[in-house]
Amino acid sequence: MRLPPLAAVSAGLLAAFVGFASSFTVVLQGLVGVGATPEQAASGIMALSVAMGLCGLLVSWRTKMPISIAWSTPGAALLAGAGLPEGGFAAAIGAFVFAAGLVILTGLVKPVGRAMAAIPVSLANAMLAGILLPLCLAPVKAVAVVPLEGLAIVAIWFAVGRWNRILAVPAAAVATFLLIYLRHSGPGTGAAIVPDPVLVLPTWSLSTMVGIGLPLFLITMASQNIPGLAVLKVNGYAPAPGPLFTLTGLFSLFSAPFGGHAVNLAAITAAICAGDEAGPDRARRWWAGMVSGAGYIAFGLAAGWATAFAAQSPVLIQAMAGLALIGAFAGALAGTVAEVEDREAAVLCFVVTASGTAFFGISAPFWGLAIGGLVMLATRLRRS
Repeated sequence: MRLPPLAAVSAGLLAAFVGFASSFTVVLQGLVGVGATPEQAASGIMALSVAMGLCGLLVSWRTKMPISIAWSTPGAALLAGAGLPEGGFAAAIGAFVFAAGLVILTGLVKPVGRAMAAIPVSLANAMLAGILLPLCLAPVKAVAVVPLEGLAIVAIWFAVGRWNRILAVPAAAVATFLLIYLRHSGPGTGAAIVPDPVLVLPTWSLSTMVGIGLPLFLITMASQNIPGLAVLKVNGYAPAPGPLFTLTGLFSLFSAPFGGHAVNLAAITAAICAGDEAGPDRARRWWAGMVSGAGYIAFGLAAGWATAFAAQSPVLIQAMAGLALIGAFAGALAGTVAEVEDREAAVLCFVVTASGTAFFGISAPFWGLAIGGLVMLATRLRRS
């Protein structure tokens, strides 16, 4: 058996490091935001990492394509701002299961996939931008609370970003962990490296499924799965989307009872595995997807220590999460106002979502999408 190309191995390792380090804090904030205890959050991060690692290994090996799998960073951002649902973390688990079921349905039933594709891009971007805005303010708040540490993290993120945008967030993440280490004179957590899996049986709440589960599904599809397919296509790979959606939905379903919110196609790290960084031979770049999958499993098995360590300085962790989302927020905001005809409806969707105001127990992203959709429909009917 031929050894995997060195370029593919290095690209896969880089993708795993960037994917985990750049959004670990966002996922942690998201799980805690919907009521997870530190032990449940650690279990959720481990479940997600193992699920996306195994899924990446499976699809890369079966398709012989460099398909990278990730957790839903925008989905975690949604959770961070959604607030504690009625019924606590068990109700959030029910929403995770509901969202996973919708992803599976999208892969199995073509009309559902077509309906998903029909959602206006401007509204999807507006909802995402509204979710991300409060989180992107965290670095500013951190500078006010801990000026030296906050400014140091921002400065490293900015300086490295001028040299290499892909490495900016991981560099800031390393700096954040070093500052927490120095500030607390070592880890001092006593936590096990490998967390214990914590099984949480889901409970079902209509308001939570509509307010969290449905937006989680929409954001995961619009911000992760569809862009992930586009990245693969740009690099010369065209896997059938239906089986990929179904498989990622199944792995999401399996990880949900242990705290995992969503597993999906990677977007940014997909470019690392499928691009020229993985070597000149396109036919052997699939090894990058395999290596990144193995890397995610390894990182996930250290989630117990990482979660306990991060809990020592929530302010810096929130700042790191905000910096990790700046790029996604900028892209979503640009997409919100790109179409002049839809701009009013999209801005209304953005404003309502960013308000964070829940009605009838249903969180703001649903109402933002609903109001934006009604205004857009009324505007188009008037024009016609």
